[in-house]
Amino acid sequence: MDFKPDELRWQAIVNEIKRRIEAGEYRPGMPVPGEPRLAVELGVSKGTARRALNALIADGTLYTVLGKGTFVSHPSDDDFNEASTRHDQD
Repeated sequence: MDFKPDELRWQAIVNEIKRRIEAGEYRPGMPVPGEPRLAVELGVSKGTARRALNALIADGTLYTVLGKGTFVSHPSDDDFNEASTRHDQD
């Protein structure tokens, strides 16, 4: 992935994942690559990939299922996403 000089890498990843969702590459309920795979695919550290995924979880774009992975949210799943995110932080 090419990064703009003034762009934070984790924010560029957030934008790329949102672009993929909008383009239909990632659909609601579909798993997204985990931190290790995303890091290799985009040429960043696992920490940078983690920060991007956490930002997408925090804004409701993605949600996690303990032991299963990270998935694209359904547009009407806001209540579920908040509960899932709180559960994972416990």
